Amino acid sequence: MTKQRYFIELSYDGTNYHGWQIQQNAVSVQEILNKCLSTVLRQPIETLGCGRTDTGVHAKEFFAHFDFESMDHRLWTMDETNTILRSLNSILPKDIAIKNIFPVATEAHARFDATLRSYEYHIHFHKDPFKNGYSWELRDKPDVDLMNKAAAIIMEYKDFSCFSKSNTQVKTNICKITNAEWEVKGYGIIFHISADRFLRNMVRAIVGTLMMVGRKEIEPHAVRSIIESKNRSNAGMSVPAGGLYLTKVCYPFVGER
Repeated sequence: MTKQRYFIELSYDGTNYHGWQIQQNAVSVQEILNKCLSTVLRQPIETLGCGRTDTGVHAKEFFAHFDFESMDHRLWTMDETNTILRSLNSILPKDIAIKNIFPVATEAHARFDATLRSYEYHIHFHKDPFKNGYSWELRDKPDVDLMNKAAAIIMEYKDFSCFSKSNTQVKTNICKITNAEWEVKGYGIIFHISADRFLRNMVRAIVGTLMMVGRKEIEPHAVRSIIESKNRSNAGMSVPAGGLYLTKVCYPFVGER
């Protein structure tokens, strides 16, 4: 028997799930995906994701890898891959969709090989029942120019301990942010942020802190002292999960899509 590693590209609505990672006594995206892959491929399959999304967070683009055992080294043909895709999407819940499956090198890793991850956080200012759970509703518009000034300051730093959940057991709180900016769009605003990696709860804490600036509770330059304190209690609230989307994950061996 030989093992071939595959990458699987998917998207999901996180509303009904306790995040990506398997949890005790809670339904996760990973658990559902493992079960469906095992059913379709007729062997036990365990996936490993490109990261963790928290309860209620959505993913427009997410990658995971898994190993498939076979009697030979033959890769799946395009027809076989399409059949597997159709079978998976037919038995998966409507809030999880598989976009692609493709072979990769044995050592390729969905989490450690990712070079860039991008998130969006959506906020709207008019009551809209169709955005409930998918965007954060605010009554008062914050000052976007001030928030963008503060976002630019955040990009000057690398240690984001102040935006991380405590006791996460990560080895380092160092992240390289390459983009952080607010966009006015329609009846709302969207925060775009990209980095090589993110800490748990980091984006939601950053948005909460920038909202303090936008509401003129603190000046943009106050973000410096918050970051340099390395203390989570000095940063803003963790904003609701429903407005957060993982939108892009990049790998050196995966072309632009």
